[in-house]
Amino acid sequence: MRDMSDPSAPYRVLARKYRPLSFAGLIGQEAMVTTLRNAILSGRLAHAFIFTGVRGVGKTTTARILARALNCVGPDGSGGPTPEPCGVCPHCRAIGEDRHVDVIEMDAASRTGVEDIRELTEGVRYRPVSARSKVYIIDEVHMLSKNAFNALLKTLEEPPPDVRFLFATTEAGKVPLTVLSRCQRFSLRRVPVELLRRHYEEIAAAEGITTEPAALALIARAADGSVRDGLSLLDQAIALGGGAVSEKAVREMLGTLDEGLACSLFESVLRGDAGAAILLLRRFYEEGGDPLIALQELLSLTHLVTRLRLSPEAAEAQELGAEERSRALALSKALSMPVLARAWQMLLKGLSEVEGAPVPLQAAEMVLVRLSYVADLPTPQELIAAVAGSSALPGAEATAPPAAGKREAAAAATLRESGPAAALGLAEPVAEEATGLRPMPQSFADLLVLCEEKREAVLRFQLARYVHLVHYEPGRIEFRPAEGAPQNLANRLGELLRAWTGRRWVVAVSGAEGAPTQKEEEEREGRERKAEIAAHPLVQAVLETFPGAALTAVRERFAEGGCAQKAPLSSSEESGGKESEEA
Repeated sequence: MRDMSDPSAPYRVLARKYRPLSFAGLIGQEAMVTTLRNAILSGRLAHAFIFTGVRGVGKTTTARILARALNCVGPDGSGGPTPEPCGVCPHCRAIGEDRHVDVIEMDAASRTGVEDIRELTEGVRYRPVSARSKVYIIDEVHMLSKNAFNALLKTLEEPPPDVRFLFATTEAGKVPLTVLSRCQRFSLRRVPVELLRRHYEEIAAAEGITTEPAALALIARAADGSVRDGLSLLDQAIALGGGAVSEKAVREMLGTLDEGLACSLFESVLRGDAGAAILLLRRFYEEGGDPLIALQELLSLTHLVTRLRLSPEAAEAQELGAEERSRALALSKALSMPVLARAWQMLLKGLSEVEGAPVPLQAAEMVLVRLSYVADLPTPQELIAAVAGSSALPGAEATAPPAAGKREAAAAATLRESGPAAALGLAEPVAEEATGLRPMPQSFADLLVLCEEKREAVLRFQLARYVHLVHYEPGRIEFRPAEGAPQNLANRLGELLRAWTGRRWVVAVSGAEGAPTQKEEEEREGRERKAEIAAHPLVQAVLETFPGAALTAVRERFAEGGCAQKAPLSSSEESGGKESEEA
């Protein structure tokens, strides 16, 4: 703040006044600070560095601190490179005041051409005037033109030993790979909200400003990981409050919903009360709020409630007020994941609609109305229960938003009417004529018949030839595959049964012995029948009458329904052996 003892002193904004002058002042970048400290102490400093990250996290500040660390000579003028610049030697003071002749800082956003780079590289040939190292700091380096980058490459690859290049950029993807490969890269992280809040609290205390913790938390969240952005907001909040920072003033400044209003709006929407939701939004708008920010707050609240449902202990890690924490926890226990996921998708789509609408308030109201009415729709689980318990879904009554608790009561009534079997998803299927689904096959033989009806001849052949049945019940099959069975037999069978019956089937491969395959069973029955027929006196007489004749197959001349049914041919029959028949 301005020195009140000297009214003529110019005001310095907080972002400049509290700009770090040493590595110890950098917050949230511990990994980078440790690496640079160790590199300075061991003398293993690269000739080029590039610092990337979002705006306001300390990229240019880090470059200036590194320039001071390289050129500091200590209070007595005899020191060397140090990770703790003294701040009092001529070099430290000159670099801190942006007037050192050997530390050249260039803004690539305004000097993008090849001539600017050539002018810079011309000075590389000369030794430092007074400092130990000549340092070139290029801010927003990604703004340089292609020709400018090409002019920089050769110098960047083989600079003199007393020259260092320090680059800063918010868009590392726009920097050519040929430049990135010649630099040590440090990606500065977004500063966590709690760390920002504590940092702003310390600055406010140093300035003698009275603050509310909730107000600083709001500023830290609005900063979105940027230290400088948050300090600018803090400066603005101090001016708004006349030397004090309150939560109410910060909310008015940022245009955000009051935490109680946000929860009330969220509750009104998800219980289907569109009228109450619109009134709350209108009240917020009349107080100067932005409808787009209202939807963003609802989106953030949806995300918070979802996190709390998955992990209730996350409430302690969130920067929340007591009221917001308790109401969010209550909502997380009352709302299901399908409802929260649906709300998230609709709010996310509504944001783009409000941004492009000619009247944002009207668009935001329509988003709330749509979300209120869709709150009446059943979840997928309720739909399945309704279909299982009744052949018809509810009609026009579902088009009106319910009052609080109506949806839960309807769901409970559906479960009561359908019984416990429907509640567990085990109710009897509806008629085939109504749904197009087949009844559940009650046995393995029924399953083979179903395959024939569905014209799945290949699957029917594979089931008969390769399946040693271990366990069968409607909805669950266990089997041991025979040698040569397709690897995807279980998956394919499960998918087809689900499509045919409308129910989920568990088809599992077992290591148990299991029953013989149907083909093996048919072959056994054929051998038994052949032995029985061969022992018949008439057949014995025929075999004795015709020496060399053999019984190769048994066929029933008249099967059920009057149609002859032929058994599979044996190898002897295929070779032309004689045949015996029994009527």
